[in-house]
Amino acid sequence: MKIILTGATGMVGEGILMECLENPNVSEILSVSRKPSGKKHAKLKEYLVPDFLKINLNDENFKGYDACFFCAGISSVGMSKEDYTKITYDTTLHFANAVLNQNPESTFNFVSGVHTDSSEKGRVMWARVKGKTENDLQKLGFKGVYNIRPGFMKPVKGQKNVKTLFKPLIWLYPLIFPSKTLSLHQVGQAMINVVKRGYQKSVLEIKDIKNLANKSKI
Repeated sequence: MKIILTGATGMVGEGILMECLENPNVSEILSVSRKPSGKKHAKLKEYLVPDFLKINLNDENFKGYDACFFCAGISSVGMSKEDYTKITYDTTLHFANAVLNQNPESTFNFVSGVHTDSSEKGRVMWARVKGKTENDLQKLGFKGVYNIRPGFMKPVKGQKNVKTLFKPLIWLYPLIFPSKTLSLHQVGQAMINVVKRGYQKSVLEIKDIKNLANKSKI
């Protein structure tokens, strides 16, 4: 399969990219980002875009792909609702429409977050915004849309984009909260497998992600 991937210069996107590069089911990756990932591989092509909201909705660079793994994102800490909505909702929907216009039979995987609010009515701002993003992605007309809601994610060995403050938690958190912990290998495997096989639910919580990742071993 051929994949479009965003967020390769962040921790989640880099980990998913590394899984895709090693996974035999993936033949090509188009990494779309604001700056180079620093990785070189026969499968990998990079498309640098300074502003995702200015991507042409008929951009033919997106043509010929089976799925999009949207891994770009930002923390809501210190952000206004307007700024967070622009980055999380507006950017994601604009990008999704550009992908859909070139690949009407493709699958869109959106890395969301645990505790996202599907009702869009809760008290937590980021959860409402992500809930609206998930809901509106479902309405676009993709072959499939899967909203990935991971918990704590252990980085892939060799990753560069891991924040210093995060590093002490890498080994401690899984010991204390094993049921709430995933590896980015598992998340990447689940995203690849849901494109191959589909899934009975569009919102993938931690148990669903682990279930799909385990299908790699069958």
